[in-house]
Amino acid sequence: MKRLIIKLFLLAVLITAGIVGYYVYRGWETYQAAVSDLPIEAAAEPYQTCSDCLAFSDIDEDFVDAVVSIEDKRYFVREGFDWIAFARAMIANLRAKQAVEGGSTISQQIAKNLYYQSVSRGIDEKIAEVFIMSRLEDIYSKEDLFAIYANMNYYGDGFWGLQQASRGYYQTDGNNLTVAQAAILAGIPNLPAVYQLSTGHDAAVERQRRVLSAMLKNEYITQEEYELALQENV
Repeated sequence: MKRLIIKLFLLAVLITAGIVGYYVYRGWETYQAAVSDLPIEAAAEPYQTCSDCLAFSDIDEDFVDAVVSIEDKRYFVREGFDWIAFARAMIANLRAKQAVEGGSTISQQIAKNLYYQSVSRGIDEKIAEVFIMSRLEDIYSKEDLFAIYANMNYYGDGFWGLQQASRGYYQTDGNNLTVAQAAILAGIPNLPAVYQLSTGHDAAVERQRRVLSAMLKNEYITQEEYELALQENV
């Protein structure tokens, strides 16, 4: 009986490995096709050279802290891909036989926005994003990738990139935001149609509260700064 259980267990492991290997291979092929049509450097270039593009050194530190807190708290300390989050998402996706769960890091969001923003994303595309993300982190520093992320995002109300959003909403530059403003702008790209300030101000403020709470939890701001930011009119 014990031998039978071991054999069944090994068979299950082999079957699982085969299924995972099959999807990884399909994801690799999807990745190869994508970068063959549009190399990664060419895809990222518009978000580094546009007239409103900001370098990392020109991005407000509070905005950086806000984004990292709410989107990817291990962004600057993690080496490589967050395999735990991805494995959890993959299990959910395979069970559902479609892409139903994310687990995206900032780098993976960049990969999605560069190649799959306007297409339906299945398991193949989700795995392809991992290969694209890995290549992005080989080519660019974490600071340069963060700048690409800030420059490519849509902030609602017709504002593309942090600089446009800072000027459009607050008549200031992307390196001169208050904590409250930084938390608002960090939260909008998650759902721009919901959080844009012209029509979704209340929802944006509620999300801002979650961003500020994450910043407080991660010790980027003090309790006093948290309370002052909540009181600021944004």
